[in-house]
Amino acid sequence: MSEIKKVVLAYSGGLDTSVILRWLQDEYDCEIVTFTADIGQGEELEPARAKAKQMGVKEIYIDDLKEEFARDFVFPMFRANTIYEGEYLLGTSIARPLIAKRQIEIANETGADAVSHGATGKGNDQVRFELGYYALKPDVKVIAPWREWDLTSREKLMSYAEKHGIPVERAKGKKSPYSMDANLLHISYEGDQLEDPWEEPEEDMWRWTVAPEAAPDVPYYIELTYRNGDIIAIDDEELSPAAVMAHLNKVGGANGIGRADIVENRYVGMKSRGCYETPAGTIMLKAHRAIESITLDREVAHLKDELMPRYASLIYNGYWWAPERRALQSLIDTSQLTVNGRVRLKLYKGNVIVVGRTSESDSLFDTKIATFEDDAGAYNQADATGFIRLNALRMRIAAKKRGF
Repeated sequence: MSEIKKVVLAYSGGLDTSVILRWLQDEYDCEIVTFTADIGQGEELEPARAKAKQMGVKEIYIDDLKEEFARDFVFPMFRANTIYEGEYLLGTSIARPLIAKRQIEIANETGADAVSHGATGKGNDQVRFELGYYALKPDVKVIAPWREWDLTSREKLMSYAEKHGIPVERAKGKKSPYSMDANLLHISYEGDQLEDPWEEPEEDMWRWTVAPEAAPDVPYYIELTYRNGDIIAIDDEELSPAAVMAHLNKVGGANGIGRADIVENRYVGMKSRGCYETPAGTIMLKAHRAIESITLDREVAHLKDELMPRYASLIYNGYWWAPERRALQSLIDTSQLTVNGRVRLKLYKGNVIVVGRTSESDSLFDTKIATFEDDAGAYNQADATGFIRLNALRMRIAAKKRGF
């Protein structure tokens, strides 16, 4: 422990990381640099600065990373139509590599020889953070307090905070019983009654979305413009990636879009039940598949669909910085060069309904060929005879062998 001189701590200002801050000071007798990332969680972050100062921290970083998060992490992920185990849009998973990257940058700037996080020894985040650290700074020392100390419950954390005079904000009124994580892409809920997968979540748990049955009775129409697979405008207004997501979260949440109740398989081996609100992501996934449907070659589209589960697992398990994820990303990004055009959507009571898609420059949809009316010779239907017979050849041979 005496070898550690300075640690960069991923610091939220909440109970866990405030206890970690003091614990590091006591157990490692080292200097602490705190880093708080603004990735769109919608919380006031200056109290974290005040609390860190109160606890003797001299180097405090509070960084606005919303645009980098949307542009360099969320948007590339959605080019692949990424979804884990058929339901999870990876809101927590995709934020961790960015936080790890910035922690390592700060460690290099400040001469720190170690980094620390507040992830528990039961979850996926410890893996995601630490794989990122080692990929970006191979010899960095990592301190994971939850794997070292005996403060294994909220009661023990509160007792430690009281004993050491650690300021802990006590919320007025009813305190949420859930463990929550929020950023531009989602808000998640775990713990309390959600630990029973049979129990329906309480309606007042949800924070970003209205219940679908309480959403407006009139559908909301929206038009998204795509360039190289990314949304660049909404209703003809050009927006930055972060602004796109903020807008879609607002209109999606108002129309009851984006709720998910999932039991997922954690990388560390256990099953875990979580609830998620991902309004922007739900809309983005549906719209992106719609624009790809008219601009991607069939075999390219099918290849992407085959690779997507592997790509999703890499992100979920923490391998954003791994060479295989980078290689897949190169293929995905190349496929998006022709994904340009517009998608029109109808948002209605929890549903995202595609009602139009067009691309002036890159559409592969040819009305003259696809029509059920007279195609004026654009397609020779007689060609299908040989196509079918050739594809049936192996089955015909096998059937004859069986005496049919």
